[in-house]
Amino acid sequence: MDSLLALAQDPAAWIALVTLVVMEIVLGIDNLIFISILTNKLPPEHRVKARRIGIGLALFMRLALLGTIAWIIKLTTPVFEIFGQGFSWKDVILIAGGLFLVWKATREIHHNVDPAEKGEDFIASSATSTLSAAIGQILLLDLVFSVDSIITAVGMTPHLPIMVIAVVTAVLVMLVAATPLADFIEKNPTIVMLALAFLLMIGMTLIAEGMGVHVPKGYVYAAMAFSALVEFLNMLSRRARRRKRIENP
Repeated sequence: MDSLLALAQDPAAWIALVTLVVMEIVLGIDNLIFISILTNKLPPEHRVKARRIGIGLALFMRLALLGTIAWIIKLTTPVFEIFGQGFSWKDVILIAGGLFLVWKATREIHHNVDPAEKGEDFIASSATSTLSAAIGQILLLDLVFSVDSIITAVGMTPHLPIMVIAVVTAVLVMLVAATPLADFIEKNPTIVMLALAFLLMIGMTLIAEGMGVHVPKGYVYAAMAFSALVEFLNMLSRRARRRKRIENP
């Protein structure tokens, strides 16, 4: 209790908390985009449930990983080499998750470009368009993003209470934003393609990070923000043209 009180009175701890909360929220955007696109493929009555379960699993996984910080730190230790390049279990997880995201985004982009070939779409097929299948895929990506999130937290502060507060806050923000974001994506078809492009870029970034090539997150998120701004301007332009056609038929 005394240590928590001392921590609460430390200005540096508050700065670390605010910084880490912002970082965790930003890192959660990737996860949230994937969950939104995936759950929008489900029947309407299952979407909210799938989002809540998916985000709840993300919170549980992050808190569980926080409870094994010593093990998490070991994930960054190289365990084997290929052509002189050392790989840790974190690298393996990032590469596997990146490949999964690239494959998923590519298949979804193909389906959106050529929707007639529904039989080739993994999510839309009747065999996999189920709540359990969606949750399984969300769980897989939750693991990848959770490991990345917790390692980031461990690297920014040594205080476990700060990590817990930041992670819980970020996941609560995801929970609040999940349905509005999913509804917005569903109502604006062009946003779907943009979001899939984001997932493709994030997947390639994860693969690069796993291969030992550091990609500054600022560049990635700046590119995403710029693309989103351009698409927002396009949406305003289309809306203005529609309004003009209605007023001047």
